[in-house]
Amino acid sequence: MESVCFTIAAAILLSASAPAQAPGGDSMMNMQAIAQGLGVKCEYCHAGMGSPRTAPVADASRTPSHIEIAKAMIAMTRDLNVKVQAATGKPANETTRVNCITCHRGVAIPGQLSDILTKTALEKGPDAAVAQYRDLRTEYYGHQSYDFSEETLLTAAQQVVRAKPTASIPLLRLNLEFYPKSVRSYTQIAFAYTRTLDDEAAIATLEKALELEPENGMVKGQLEQLKSYRRKR
Repeated sequence: MESVCFTIAAAILLSASAPAQAPGGDSMMNMQAIAQGLGVKCEYCHAGMGSPRTAPVADASRTPSHIEIAKAMIAMTRDLNVKVQAATGKPANETTRVNCITCHRGVAIPGQLSDILTKTALEKGPDAAVAQYRDLRTEYYGHQSYDFSEETLLTAAQQVVRAKPTASIPLLRLNLEFYPKSVRSYTQIAFAYTRTLDDEAAIATLEKALELEPENGMVKGQLEQLKSYRRKR
């Protein structure tokens, strides 16, 4: 079934205008590479065995079909590769090519995990963001799709704390679950507490950070400063 779909897809690409063709090589292999790059099967663009809609988008209010988007992206990556060659002055066989997987990395709609979690935390709350992280980590950990390093949740928390300080704390505690020695997670939790005027909780959190890194001068300074003007809630 899948190989038949790829054959149909290849025929569609070959019948399309030249700018929409995948660059070089066998069209069927190109379609397989596209599907792999987006982490999808052929049905994502081609519903069932019928011919997908391939007409150009005349109505600006209409959402383009997946195959229309794919054709536009194929043309875009081809143009980018030409520009890379021009910018570097190197021939095609000596430059790194831009492909679907360059941005998508195995997911249909690419995006930084920190941005995805930030949006969820602000719109649906921190519990939803924590659950989303766990789900994505279960599905994609060990793949190249998302960055599950310590920095991701720290970045998301930094973006969330500006608007909702308390919403950043569950994200940082989640980071400590996977990175228990993350001093930066503790210092960001302490900062969130100061934004809610809970200096006692911030002091206790910084003291935990110092237990991990007793000689951390920055944490020492923050702790001393906070103790000197601690506020009453």
